Amino acid sequence: MTVYLVGAGPGDPGLLTRRGAELLAQADVVVHDRLIDPSLLALVKPDALVVDVGKRPAASSERAFSGERRQTEINALLIEHGRAGRTVVRLKGGDPFVFGRGGEEAEALHRAGIPWDIVPGVSSAFAVPAVAGIPVTHRGVSTSVTVVTGHVGDPTADGGVDWDAIGRAGGTLVILMGMATRAEIAERLQAAGRSPSTPVAVIEWGTTRSQRIERTTLDRLGGVALGSPAVIVVGPVSDLPFRPTLPEAAGPLSGWTVVVTRAPHQAGSLSAALKEAGATVVELPVIDIAPPDDGGVALADAASRAREYDWLAFTSTNAVRAFMGVLTDVRLLAGVKLAAVGAATEAELASRGLRADLVAGRGRVGDSTAAGLAEAFPAAPVGGRVLFPRSSLAREDLSVALRAKGWVVDEVEAYRTVDAAPPAGPVLDVVLRADAVTFTSPSTVQAFVRMTQGCTPLVRPMVVCIGPVTARAARQAGLEVDVESSDPSAAAMVRGLIERRAKRSGR
Repeated sequence: MTVYLVGAGPGDPGLLTRRGAELLAQADVVVHDRLIDPSLLALVKPDALVVDVGKRPAASSERAFSGERRQTEINALLIEHGRAGRTVVRLKGGDPFVFGRGGEEAEALHRAGIPWDIVPGVSSAFAVPAVAGIPVTHRGVSTSVTVVTGHVGDPTADGGVDWDAIGRAGGTLVILMGMATRAEIAERLQAAGRSPSTPVAVIEWGTTRSQRIERTTLDRLGGVALGSPAVIVVGPVSDLPFRPTLPEAAGPLSGWTVVVTRAPHQAGSLSAALKEAGATVVELPVIDIAPPDDGGVALADAASRAREYDWLAFTSTNAVRAFMGVLTDVRLLAGVKLAAVGAATEAELASRGLRADLVAGRGRVGDSTAAGLAEAFPAAPVGGRVLFPRSSLAREDLSVALRAKGWVVDEVEAYRTVDAAPPAGPVLDVVLRADAVTFTSPSTVQAFVRMTQGCTPLVRPMVVCIGPVTARAARQAGLEVDVESSDPSAAAMVRGLIERRAKRSGR
């Protein structure tokens, strides 16, 4: 097997390369740095070994609780797993070969005879200024760029920086890991001839939703109050008059970590809405969708007799997918009316060229629940029949209510809701520190409680539920519900969370 040195990019998980994502999904072992976005670890298969080797700024001689290791120990760890024939991903912030000590790790692997490869990453030296709207080179302003670390010791020592030479070189200067020494760096650059009024931009947590930018001048750099990690850009490009069209201001959920518990194929819209609001999203699939125990034989048989029914009732997008997956000829639905719960189920039908005749939750047609659909259903004609493809965990509310209206209801199991495999340990650690957890069905509530059983959250997260049925399940599970969305949509859940957070902070 091979050890892969993979660049995770500058902070935004969306800037990980496709090749990097592929290798994370294949890895037997992932060895990662401190500043890796935790959502990247959700790409790792559940049985992989995940090791945090982040070297943190030392406040004492003690190691960080998560397992800080000296570089030599990291090298030994990579060699150990490489020799064992495992696929190893060494996940490093930015690009492994740009101040990431990736060269030292590659050298150690080479000496040990371990096959290795590199997957370049988007370097923070260029990506962070770019996202802030700062081109490090610009015609007529700067034709060169120098990238340097914030070391201010003896320039002849190992890792030393000749600030006099850099100060005289001109062009754009990008300084990484320089916040602790920014005042001394500014003094040395001015002593080397850089003007005190040289524009400077300091970008904290660049490319992430927590990004903050402060523009200043070289003589005032020491007074900038931002923290690490930060990129310092020195030169006229830092103060060009154009800015990105996207606002620099953080969203209303900036600084918050929100857990999305939906199944992987359903998490997209909610995750996207939360990210748009500024949240850091951790996708924690607690449930998965599996075929019925009989492999779908009963469902396929019911689908082949679809024209025998007056109505087909769907209460979820999963039911639509399962039913349409075994329907051999859409003409079997001729004359059959379609009923759906909520806009998402309606949209799933529409994506297949089918128009729902009755949608609970649309306009004044009942609540967007199975009970709401039953309430909106017409009275049954003599011998009227309804086919209800359902989850293995579906409640009996719909069937009971329809039978009370005179309908003959045939229920058929379309899919099973099963617990997903537990996530990698570091992902669960992040979940226990999350500010909010979202639930979109009773099954996600119950599976989340089982998955986190025995774990103690470090803070009580806000609990956000998509509607009354899910909120009821959360309360029954012993959770305190903070947000119950006004309608069953991702947008309503996010709106509710934003409003609740604003009330908590007194804004």
